[in-house]
Amino acid sequence: MEIIVGKSAGFCGGVLNSVNKALKYLDDNKKMYCLGELVHNKQVVSNLEKKGLEIIESLDKVPGNSKVIIRAHGIAKEIYDEALKRNIQLYDLTCPKVLRIHQLAKQYNKEGYFIILIAHKIHPEVLGTISYCGEDSAIIETEDDIDNVVNKVNNSSCKKVVVMAQTTYSVDKFNKIVEILKQKIKNDYEFLVNNTICNATDIRQKETKKLASLVDCMIIIGGKNSSNTKKLFDISEETCKKTYLVENVNELEDDFSLYEKIGIMAGASTPNESIEEVVSYLKKGYFKKK
Repeated sequence: MEIIVGKSAGFCGGVLNSVNKALKYLDDNKKMYCLGELVHNKQVVSNLEKKGLEIIESLDKVPGNSKVIIRAHGIAKEIYDEALKRNIQLYDLTCPKVLRIHQLAKQYNKEGYFIILIAHKIHPEVLGTISYCGEDSAIIETEDDIDNVVNKVNNSSCKKVVVMAQTTYSVDKFNKIVEILKQKIKNDYEFLVNNTICNATDIRQKETKKLASLVDCMIIIGGKNSSNTKKLFDISEETCKKTYLVENVNELEDDFSLYEKIGIMAGASTPNESIEEVVSYLKKGYFKKK
């Protein structure tokens, strides 16, 4: 059996920065809160909780003067205002690439653009980003949303349109939706495309697609609620039908001795330990027979 681990598998730079800083903050403060999961990985979050981090869903859950970490996905601008009013000290660990999109959204809104965000509507990152886009904005999650959004553009007073993306959205799907929008939006509109998908996401998706074409089986490791991990699974499954999505080694339930080549990729919030545990399990060969 040959096991091939993707070079881009595991923590991206933004997640690594957030986790390392959170650990340092907890060493200094012992007790802190985090508004939502810092990253979408149960193992990472559990480790932080053991060190004194408490996950909350809103600032209503904490008293004034508390110390609250902002997760890597970012938050809506209204939450910053609320924290300031209540004298809550924020430790902002939002990924720099997400913060850049917030700044772009504010600028485009100020310049009179209708902002189209290609993204998953209820993802934490998107809920934060859309708060900076103003009233003349809309989210396209799938091709089914396109016509409604185009109608909204036509009914607005804007004559300029800009298209952006969630950092972890599928590159192929983004490009396909952009091409459809170009055909449907009137020529008298200024039409600008700013592909804000993270370059680490792009690299990981391309590597997954290539690796899936070279192996008999793919194992994608990452949180089930992780957007970027789910994308890797979808991309892999298009090429390699024997693709498994697991959060950790305990979820491996097939007889992997049936495969000569196994590829492994992991989401941006997956720690190296999780990858190493899967590799070790495969090398030992103690597989669960179905």
